[in-house]
Amino acid sequence: MFRLCRIKDVIRIPPDRFEESLEGVAIDELRKRYEGKVDNSLGLVIAITDVDVSDEGFILQGDGATYHDVVADLLTYYPVLNEVTLGEVVDIKKIGMYVNIGPIDAFIHVSQLLDDKVLYDELQDVLVGEETKKVFRKGDVVRGRIVSVSINIPTSIRVSMTLRQPHLGKVEG
Repeated sequence: MFRLCRIKDVIRIPPDRFEESLEGVAIDELRKRYEGKVDNSLGLVIAITDVDVSDEGFILQGDGATYHDVVADLLTYYPVLNEVTLGEVVDIKKIGMYVNIGPIDAFIHVSQLLDDKVLYDELQDVLVGEETKKVFRKGDVVRGRIVSVSINIPTSIRVSMTLRQPHLGKVEG
């Protein structure tokens, strides 16, 4: 699920950047600190969307930089357990497939694809139901439910999904 989150923080403005726009420096510093990082409460931070920097800062003894309070809005992605989402199949393996569900790829094990034995066809790079003959290939759109989320700070989120429930599976048409 995509979310907008508001954070409060303090940023350091180094002396060599005093001539630059306060807001521009704040955005640069926040991007270095947050974008592409994973946090337990925020999820994966995708972008800084808005920044409000206090004009008044403070100086710490022995440091020539100024420190400013900042409030920023972040665009984040946080997968929610039991959330139903659409995704595109981006990779097929013998043990399952990877589905892009926004900024991350989720994994679906072969046991979670169909109520059927699923076989891997190496020549065509597809997964096929033995009795149903349903085929999953790269580029297919599927509807799945998130069954597990593992957050690995600071850089990754692992998501597992299932297609084995009513109204889930390959989206036809």
